[in-house]
Amino acid sequence: MPEVPGPGDGIPAHPRLPPTAGLDALKYRTAAEAALEPESPTARRVGWRFIALYTLAYISTSLLFLAPLLVTLALKVNSLVGIEQAPKSLALVAGIGALLAMFGNPFFGKMSDRTSSQLGMRRPWMVIGLVGGSLGILVVALAPNIAVVLIGWCIAQLLFNALLAAEVAVLPDQVPAAQRGLVAGVLGVCVPIASVSGTFLVKLFAGSQLAMFLAPCAIGGIFVLLFAVTLKDRRLAKEDKPVWSLREFASTFYVNPRRNPDFAWAFASRFMFVLAYAFLATYQAYYLLAKIGTAKADVPQQIFLGTLAQSVVVVAASLLGGKLSDRSGRRKIFVITASIVYGVAMFVIAIASNFNGFLVGMAISGLGFGVYVAVDLALAVDVLPDQDNAAKDLGVFNMAGALPFSIAPGIAPAILAIGNGSYGVLYGVAGASAIIGAVAILPVKRVR
Repeated sequence: MPEVPGPGDGIPAHPRLPPTAGLDALKYRTAAEAALEPESPTARRVGWRFIALYTLAYISTSLLFLAPLLVTLALKVNSLVGIEQAPKSLALVAGIGALLAMFGNPFFGKMSDRTSSQLGMRRPWMVIGLVGGSLGILVVALAPNIAVVLIGWCIAQLLFNALLAAEVAVLPDQVPAAQRGLVAGVLGVCVPIASVSGTFLVKLFAGSQLAMFLAPCAIGGIFVLLFAVTLKDRRLAKEDKPVWSLREFASTFYVNPRRNPDFAWAFASRFMFVLAYAFLATYQAYYLLAKIGTAKADVPQQIFLGTLAQSVVVVAASLLGGKLSDRSGRRKIFVITASIVYGVAMFVIAIASNFNGFLVGMAISGLGFGVYVAVDLALAVDVLPDQDNAAKDLGVFNMAGALPFSIAPGIAPAILAIGNGSYGVLYGVAGASAIIGAVAILPVKRVR
């Protein structure tokens, strides 16, 4: 494994941005200055080695989150309290954990933007987040009651979001605008691949609850560390470090929607789309048990098959969607169409009466999900309020991806109560949420 680069080992003090004609003496500029100028056709493009390592790290980070969310956390809660109490207990654990994640992501993004370590701005938080989050998962795995599960999951959510915030910031740090659709499209396959990998690992180690929780951390951790040590990380000079203040700290969690309406609408669109996904991901184990009638022992297998059906479509749709978005120069139409397709998929799942119907809905959802994740992140980067605080602003944007996982478990019991315990009603609400997400992207003006 390569050594961590040190001072003078080719790590730029600022992002490597294309030099401007006549200003060759200014070897580096701030991201904010560069954002005001047209991108040079000679802008440094990232190679496939970087994209491959970045993708593997992003898959691994997604794996850390998704393996517990899709299977093991629900099964752990069910094993402690039983199927009748499990939805409410899971709502408590997932909701509070997601609430912490919502604040943790922009906070650690801000800390990353302010980090002047010799190891770089992003690398230290990747390592801290990986180690700390994995310890939280260990606590969950060994927990004797719901209170300890909650403590462990909160630790995992908080620290894994430190890792995620640093990784997402690598996109605007390292990737020129002309390649962002492509790279975002490649990153779009990370969630489905992580979903399949996570459910497969859980299925593979189904005989040991401890192994079901820790195997994703061990395997994913290898690729996160590999990317961290090979990354030519951005470095911040200590004299350029912003002065800390209470007002600045408060701004960590906020972007003015009046001054940045495009960012606000992109935030709203992602929130509604992810809310639909949160309903599906958090409750599909109970959906299979209660609505489809799946035996408890078969739940990991059926979630794996459903995730596989979804992911095969997601991979193709994500790669194609990102490429077409770059070629056409358009983002909005892809996000709108993807959200509508995903909404339709939720309606299909809502009316399914058997496992085959569930599989059909999951496959359709893969088309919408794949195109959405391929283009949505590229759109968000294109409308960032301040390119020089990319990690902080992307951290705020990522709140739209974290908050639904707090809200969905909080309101799902009420929806189930209104619907007389019907998971069909719950997924009907999920479908409506995705379609509202499509409408929310219409007012965005800075991108087509």
